[in-house]
Amino acid sequence: MIFMFVLFHSIILIYLEKMASLNDDCHVLVVSFTGQGNLNPCIQFSKNLIKLGVNVTFSTSLTAFNRISNLPTIQGLTFAPFSDGYDGNFKGPMNRIHEFNTSLRTHGTEFVTNLVEDRAKQGCPFKRIIYTTLTAWIGLLAKKINVPSTFLWIQPASVLNIYYYFFNGYEDSIKNCSKDQSFELPGLPLLSRRDFPSILFNDSNDWTLLAMKEHVELLKSETNQKVLVNTFDALEFDALNVIENVTIFGIGPLIPSAFLDGNDSSDTSFGVDMRRSSDNYMNWLDSKAKESVIYIAFGSYSQIPNQLMEEIAHGLVLCKRPFLWIIREGANGEKPFEKLSCKEELEELGKTVDWCSQVEVLQHPSLACFLTHCGWNSSMESLASGVPVVACPLWIDQLSNAKLIQDVWKTGVRVNANDEGVIERNEFARCIEIVVGDGKKGEEIRKNAKKWRDLAKDAMKENGSSNVNLKAYVNEILLGE
Repeated sequence: MIFMFVLFHSIILIYLEKMASLNDDCHVLVVSFTGQGNLNPCIQFSKNLIKLGVNVTFSTSLTAFNRISNLPTIQGLTFAPFSDGYDGNFKGPMNRIHEFNTSLRTHGTEFVTNLVEDRAKQGCPFKRIIYTTLTAWIGLLAKKINVPSTFLWIQPASVLNIYYYFFNGYEDSIKNCSKDQSFELPGLPLLSRRDFPSILFNDSNDWTLLAMKEHVELLKSETNQKVLVNTFDALEFDALNVIENVTIFGIGPLIPSAFLDGNDSSDTSFGVDMRRSSDNYMNWLDSKAKESVIYIAFGSYSQIPNQLMEEIAHGLVLCKRPFLWIIREGANGEKPFEKLSCKEELEELGKTVDWCSQVEVLQHPSLACFLTHCGWNSSMESLASGVPVVACPLWIDQLSNAKLIQDVWKTGVRVNANDEGVIERNEFARCIEIVVGDGKKGEEIRKNAKKWRDLAKDAMKENGSSNVNLKAYVNEILLGE
């Protein structure tokens, strides 16, 4: 019996391998939202499809496209940017971002419709449209113009489940839950109010919440839906298997293969670098001892409140450890670092830059821990690099990601706010020392971080779960065999 199973499994893998040559009649359109949190995994996903013989046209708006400084040149990958009405000139505050999204949706709908129709007239129609988080309108458009579509979810499967349950009978219970109340949902750990995505508590007309509702409604609109997720089987086994009538494929981590297996030196860039630093931070890291440096970064768009920056800064001073801190200029060219009251003490301890190649930094042997906002890209990159985390989530899915990091995967600790909602400097210092110190909890966290690093790499190997899942999706859905 065991022999027959192994033989059958081997035949399936050999069969799947043959797909790569079947590329002439298979062309898909991948449409991404404009945020870097969407762009980077979508471009890596496109690269992975191309490796399996699928031609990809990648589309996003000019707001994002104009910021791409390292455009990948790969046979089988073409780009189709479109105007979103602002093209990088939207200057409104965050509370007016819905205006940008409305314009993006209107212009994007027209562009994608024309693109799909033009290719069909040329006799080379798209086999499928693949759309990402926050672009449910593309899924709705695909239904309208009768083109098959697939949803690429770039956050953890657990967060997709939370949204699914929220819009299927749990909305009032979650919105009205008290601070100390816990929820038990299928496939998920016990969740308290602070573990849910923050937008669940927004006004029901919030555009991001409405976008998530559209995603859920699309999932419910058809049976036997297929969803691709930037995760892997071992990481979220239960969460990948609980939504009825939906097959979820874990196909991550969607980071360059060079950082997972070291075999493809050409695949070291996401292809999307929003800004470059002139500082040689890698040489600085080379000068530091193994597992000694604290790395601090809060994503591309997170505006860190001045008080939070001040408390982080003083926490670093208390730790007296070397650090690399990514501090971006403000919207009007402000330099937040210059305003910190402990600027001189910080300059003696560590280094600040306005940009870095995060995956390269996380792979550096000098890294001891990562103080992060827990965006899903950052979470996956730290996990795939085996770097322990000090979790300081700010909003949306970051709150849920922090819960998973601390209580499920146990690769880090989450900072706690005081009764006034302030995370104090002593709390930052305490959590950093837990993660990098010699205590039992720190040892366990570092051990778990290395365990998940190895599992992430295993998932993306030739016969790993994520690679096989993507091959199965291509074979069944894109090639129709």
